[in-house]
Amino acid sequence: MAPPVAPDATLPMSKAFTKETDADDEDLALPALPPGGKNYITPAGYARLKAQLLELIDNERPKVVDIVHWAASNGDRSENGDYIYGKKRLREIDRLIRFLTRRLEIAEITDPSVHHGRDQVFFGATVCYATDGQTERCVTILGIDEADSAAGQISWVSPVARTLLKSRVGDELTLLTPNGPQLLEVLRVTYPAPGEPPVF
Repeated sequence: MAPPVAPDATLPMSKAFTKETDADDEDLALPALPPGGKNYITPAGYARLKAQLLELIDNERPKVVDIVHWAASNGDRSENGDYIYGKKRLREIDRLIRFLTRRLEIAEITDPSVHHGRDQVFFGATVCYATDGQTERCVTILGIDEADSAAGQISWVSPVARTLLKSRVGDELTLLTPNGPQLLEVLRVTYPAPGEPPVF
């Protein structure tokens, strides 16, 4: 989940002259929210993030700490691969824990099932639309921390979602793209039923 860090092209520097927090210690960047926007997330998305955080805190981090302690007891740390990798992995885990903690703190849980049966597009809707009267596409509008484009999910701050939000079945909308305006026609809008797990 951590973005790759570009290799350092400079000559190696003595540990005595390096800060404890190098480039790989920097916190993960938070996905941008619109000014004044809230970090909307579905109950299922919130539960997934919380489960990931607890897994890191309760299981993965203690295992890595044990490996680092064991590796440190084996002597020279400068050439100890287990120790060096363990310390790096520990920094990655701590960075991810901080990231997930902040995201959960600012999350605004929004249950899409409250709109079940409606034909208007709100957060959590699965929307099927036609582009330029031809290709049909279906997307589910979710939070920036849970949307997975490979699964047909888009963030509510994406241009397509912002164009679709508050529209109704039958509406024709104009999506501005780098290749010029594109006409979208809203065909179907669905929400999960109350008490049912969402199907994405």
